[in-house]
Parts: sequence; structure tokens; C-alpha cells
Amino acid sequence: MSIMKGVLLCRVSTVTQDYERQINELTTYAASQKIEIVKIFANKVSGVKKNEDRPEILEMIEYVKTNKIDKVLVLEISRLGRNTLEALKVIELLNINKICLYVKNYGIETIDANGNINPMAQFLCTILLEVARMERSTIKQRMESGYINYRNKGGKVGRKEGYKKTDDMLRQEYVEEIKLLKKGISLRNISKITGRSVNTLRKVSSICISKVN
Repeated sequence: MSIMKGVLLCRVSTVTQDYERQINELTTYAASQKIEIVKIFANKVSGVKKNEDRPEILEMIEYVKTNKIDKVLVLEISRLGRNTLEALKVIELLNINKICLYVKNYGIETIDANGNINPMAQFLCTILLEVARMERSTIKQRMESGYINYRNKGGKVGRKEGYKKTDDMLRQEYVEEIKLLKKGISLRNISKITGRSVNTLRKVSSICISKVN
């Protein structure tokens, strides 16, 4: 019996979150199911980005199509993209190539043991993605309402006047960005990868890189 080959797809929405938990949970599950994990695709990216702007998604799709991968494992369905349509596009591409998507927190598999597409799994994925989208929309509305109410009562949002981050603070906050800058990657491409603005990256480049070197 041939060993099933799989890849992990992990992502977090902010630079302060960590995807190590996702990797650990999925790796443990894969080992219990005798699935050989041959590659891990992980990135920290803004949740509002399209898949075309997410290099780990594009790389993963190309990799599984050309390396005879049996299964893509994710911890949550939202790892495919915060936008329902974008996530469903990924699932469809996997279906076309007979590659199963496994969503661990709901135990969903899009391809059955006989290699057939599971229509119920497709239906559940669509519902879960829409529920997640509505939850995010509700949270956003509540936050915006809270900010408006706070400002109407005289509150101020933002940094204190005169506040300025030190060079050491910048180096600690933009570790990944600095690594990419030192590799010679353009500011525009780093912006696409990390979600940081070009102006912010320009500041990091001028203040941090020169002093690190």
C-alpha cells in the first residue's frame, strides 16, 4: 500500500499571531493517519487580500498539481481565504486535480476514499465560509460603532502626541520585513507579501537596515 502524501496550509491574519499551533496540530493528525507531510506552506498575511496576492496559496496550488499530492490539510476553512469566492476557487482547483482538502476542526474531507468529490463537504464548506464572513462583518460593525461612540464622548484614538518608536522597537516589530529587505526584494513585492505599506517599508529600510549593517 502506497503512503499518502500531504501538505499543510497555514496562515495567520496579523504579524502578532503564530502559526506554529496550526503546524503542530496538523502534523500530529497526519502522523496518526499515516500521511507523509512533504511540504508546509505558511505565511502571515492580511485577511482581506485576494489569493492572487498570497504567494503561499499560489505556490501550494502549483506544487500539489505537479507533485502527486493526495491531501491538503488545514486547521480551519478560513485558512483558504477570508473571501468565500476565493476559498471556493481553491477547493475547485483541488477537486479538478482529485486532491482532497481536509479541514481538521470540522473533520471535513472534500474527496472520499474512492476518489470521488464529496458534494456534502462542498456544501458545508460554503456554509462555514459564509458564517465566518458574517461574523467578521458583525465584529467590524461593532468595533466601528464603538470607536464612533468613544470619539463622540471626547475620546482620542491613536498614538499619543509626540510618541515615536525607537530603532530597536522597529527592528523587533519588522523582523520578517528586514530579512526580506536584506535579500534585495523590492519594497513593492515585500508590501504584497507582508501587507505592510510601501511608506512603512521605506522607513524601516532607511532607519533599520543601515544601522543593522
